[in-house]
Amino acid sequence: MDLFALHGRVAVVTGGNGGIGLGMAKGLARAGASIVVAARDPKKNKAAVRELEALSAKVLAVETDVRQTESCQTLFRKAAQAFGTVDILINNAGMNVRLQPEEYDIDSWNTVLETNLTSAMLCSKYAHQVMVRQGAGKIINIGSMMSIFGAPFASAYAASKGGIVQFTKACASAWAKDNIQVNAVLPGWIDTDLTRRGRKEVSGLHERVLARTPAGRWGDPDDHAGVAIFLSGKGSDFITGAAITVDGGFSIQA
Repeated sequence: MDLFALHGRVAVVTGGNGGIGLGMAKGLARAGASIVVAARDPKKNKAAVRELEALSAKVLAVETDVRQTESCQTLFRKAAQAFGTVDILINNAGMNVRLQPEEYDIDSWNTVLETNLTSAMLCSKYAHQVMVRQGAGKIINIGSMMSIFGAPFASAYAASKGGIVQFTKACASAWAKDNIQVNAVLPGWIDTDLTRRGRKEVSGLHERVLARTPAGRWGDPDDHAGVAIFLSGKGSDFITGAAITVDGGFSIQA
């Protein structure tokens, strides 16, 4: 038995048209999975489909607003219609509004929490409905270094990503009886559109990250392909409720 083969498996990846989500989707595609890219930008969705199809994967893009209940329901309905089932869910969709805590208004705060945390609840709810019928499933929630640390410019983001870890543990506990493993991945400082904006908005961020990271570099989205394959395959069947850092050592550096 190949513990890391995903042939015949179907994975839904929210925010899968770029960054860490696309890096994970590419890893799953190389391992044999069919991919459902769930994201809002149709142009980026088409580009992601082309990249994944170049890896010989079967791919469907579904224009999705993960903050909306009906949009999430439609996502899983279309995934099941196209591929028959959903075996893997990666809750990766996320965003940030960089403000000091006292500067947030309720709309900015809610936008971050709904995009990063509430979306994971909605998508996990509808994935569970599919997975429980088939007697197995894998859910991977994307946290952050802000699941562990605080930063003055990211209170809403940190609250959402800390919540992701606790939500992961709750779901892992609830759904172990259904043979559904739920785990979190905590990326370090990864070179994505989100962090490129951060480097422009936060003075000295680039230099501080390099100084703190033992690996001596920013991460790449493709650095997350391996952990996605592992947590999606048979090799992780007895791992649930874990929060795995992919950070080049950032979180263990004194």
